[in-house]
Formats: sequence, structure tokens, C-alpha cells
Amino acid sequence: MPETAFHHTSHRVDIAAPAGVVYGLVADAVRWPLFLTPTVHVEALDLEGADQRLRIWALACDDVTSWVTRRTLDPAARRIDFRQEVPGPSEPGVTGSWVVEELPEGSSRLTLRSALPASATRTTPASWLERAEHDDLLALLADLKHLAERWATLDEHIVAVEETLRVDGPAELAYDFLYRIENWPAQLPRLTRLDLVEETPGIQQVRMDLLADDGRTHTARGVRVCFPHGGRIVYKLVEPPASTVAQAGEWSVEPDASGVTLRGRHQAVLRCPDGPSGTTPGTEPRTESGAAPGTEPRTASGGGAGPEVGRALGRDSAVVLGLARRYAQSAVRVITPKP
Repeated sequence: MPETAFHHTSHRVDIAAPAGVVYGLVADAVRWPLFLTPTVHVEALDLEGADQRLRIWALACDDVTSWVTRRTLDPAARRIDFRQEVPGPSEPGVTGSWVVEELPEGSSRLTLRSALPASATRTTPASWLERAEHDDLLALLADLKHLAERWATLDEHIVAVEETLRVDGPAELAYDFLYRIENWPAQLPRLTRLDLVEETPGIQQVRMDLLADDGRTHTARGVRVCFPHGGRIVYKLVEPPASTVAQAGEWSVEPDASGVTLRGRHQAVLRCPDGPSGTTPGTEPRTESGAAPGTEPRTASGGGAGPEVGRALGRDSAVVLGLARRYAQSAVRVITPKP
């Protein structure tokens, strides 16, 4: 059998942050959706020890694709080797490594090396790197640079909200309401328009117009990954409202012996005074390759616009959960015969 030819690339960016901070950001892949532009969701399949197995959903050229990747972490060397799994044991996947070098005066250099099979087609997850290389991959490094250089004050710009609601009705009906987001505009006054594309079952891309408290309309774009058997829907706003850089969260339906708990978890990164996530002029990476729309939120952090964003997230989450509960309980009353 002939050997597979690979296309090798190398990207690097210098970061004004300690090497340990940069390595920690790369290693903590589960939090990538909140911080890194192309990443939609990361599902931990196995996180024990130095060897990890992750399922990743990401945007590439406005398409949502997913793959399973295996990673080996070496904190001492500040190196992470990865290998993407693709459908079919005979198909080679993308391999590569993240390497963080310590530079003088507390700065560091992050290098991403990858080897893409030359035979990879656009129908396999391996082709994601090829399509994303010039735009999305550089955006990934730019996001890591921006994040690492503001790590000391990052907590001041994160808002987290969690809402729960008990439901006396079938979990399947509550989940059905959360899943059928195309029906939400008729019931949510602040959601004036919503366009849904679901070419792959369970992968939803939405574009929606949201009415803000000041009367202005903001357009947001998001991706939702639905897990019906687990009663979960995770989402990320890839184009969030103007007050935030990123927003991600999860809707879950959790049945137990006495009923159902609906839960909405939402996180947002506030827009910093120096502008949106990304590099500042002159610091671009170098290339070497030849919540949907009240109550107060249960938890919220962040200063400045943080309380306002937290209140909006909590209010909108509570409204959605309340509608899901009413949908589930009303359906039960309709089908239950009177004595």
C-alpha cells in the first residue's frame, strides 16, 4: 500500500503572556467555545490522565463540521500532540502539535504545526483544516493571543447565569419546545425574527433579530448542537449582540423520580474597552507554510455592563424555560381525560 502524502503547515504567534498561561488555555479545550471564534462546542469523551479524547464541533467557511480528536498533553514540555479521527479506519486524519516556548521578559511563542493528508477531500473532517487554514485558523491563534494577554482581568469580563425550573410534565415535550426554535418568535416578544437552517439533523444554524431594552434591534447568529437522547442543546452565538464578544450556553431537560428540571446555563464575554476579541494592529500571527431571547440571574459576574448583560440573560432564560414548562404541562392537561 503506498504511503500517504501529507501537506505540512506551521503557524506561530508571539504573545505578551507567560508560557504557562498560554499552555493552560490550549489545554483547556472544553472552554474553547466561549473564547475561540471557530469553535462551537467541545464534548469531553475521555479526560483522564495525559491522553484525552474530544469531540469538537467548529465553523469552517460558515459550515459546521465535527470530528473526534485524540490529544496527548505534556505540561513539562508545554506541548500537546493531537490526531484527528475520521470515518473509516483506512483514512488518515490531521495530525499535529501545539508547542509553547518561553521567551524573554515573560512573553511566549505559540506554534501550531499540522500535517494534512494530501488525499483529504471536502467530505471528510480532515478537510476542515485545509479550508480554515488562511482565515479561521489564524483567527484561532489571534483569539488565544488576545485572551492570554488579558488573562489577569478576564474574570472581570465574564458573566455567568444559571436558571432552573421544575416541570410537572413529560421531559420529551419540554425538550421538543426547546428544540423547535423556529416556533419561538410567535411567543417571545423580544425575538422579532428567526431564520433556521438544519441541513444535518441536530445541527441548527440560526439568524435572529433581538429587540433590546432601548428599542433597537440587534441581529445575532448562532449554532446549536442538539443531543435528544441526552436531553441537551448546546449553543454558541458566533455573532452575538453588540455588548458581548461571545456567548455560549446549554439548555437541558433532566428527569427524576418526581418530575423534570429544566436548566439554562449561559456565559458571555463582555466587550473590552479596547475592542473586540482579536489582535491589535501590527500583532497579527505569522504564517509559515510556503442564549436566546423576568427574573434576576442566579449568578452573574463582571463589572461595567456585566449586571445589565446578566439581567438580560437571566430574564430571557427564565422566559424560555417558562414557555417550555407551559408547553409540556398544557399538553398533559389536554390529553388527560376528565374524571
